[in-house]
Amino acid sequence: MKQFVITPAAGKRLIGRGMVAHPSIDRVREKGTLVIIAGTTNGYVAEEILRFLGQAEGFAREGFRRGVSIAPGAATPSYEFPGDVVIKDGQWQKGQTILDVVDDLRQGDVVLKGANAVDPWGRAAVQVGHPKGGTIVAALAAVVGRRVELIVPVGLEKRVLEDVHELAARTNAPDAEGPRLLPVPGSVFTEIDAIGLLTGAEACVVAGGGVCGAEGAVWLGMSGTSEQERLAIDLLESIAREPLCRP
Repeated sequence: MKQFVITPAAGKRLIGRGMVAHPSIDRVREKGTLVIIAGTTNGYVAEEILRFLGQAEGFAREGFRRGVSIAPGAATPSYEFPGDVVIKDGQWQKGQTILDVVDDLRQGDVVLKGANAVDPWGRAAVQVGHPKGGTIVAALAAVVGRRVELIVPVGLEKRVLEDVHELAARTNAPDAEGPRLLPVPGSVFTEIDAIGLLTGAEACVVAGGGVCGAEGAVWLGMSGTSEQERLAIDLLESIAREPLCRP
């Protein structure tokens, strides 16, 4: 086993690179609609996919978000919201959002939506602050109603210890305070999935945490053939010094 530590920002970059190679993304790259709903992890995903398509000009990760979690006392810069990233038949439809296209999505189309929790069973949940459920509820109309595929790119720093359905029952109780929590039916895609897809190596979390910028970092153990392990280390070294995420 080879071991490597990655920060949350490096994990976001790794997930972005992995999503470029995802079979479902490949399927709709030239025919169909891909919607990347704004979020900090999806900012890296959108950047990598648009770069692959040769259409990255004009896209900036800064401001590509709606809600965001920050440290107590911190402040986020103010940006004009640029919209989600909607790619139809291989062309970025600048300025559109999930709300503009959700009624036109059909079976075979793909929606990418980030999450705030992923449990030990690989199930994700999204925090909800909007009184009508926000973008996840809009997306679920197409996912549940028309079999649109939902993929959930989410970093391992968002892992929780309990079943997300049990956590949702507690956070959504009538007497609870704070954001609500909505478990979602999509396919979770973490750093572990990205490593497997890009290198063939098997990865697992063996430790976590740190200081001096490694807060929230994870130690990944990677196993495979000598070639797979070499590819995995080369991949992780290429994203190891990813700058802190600026939302």
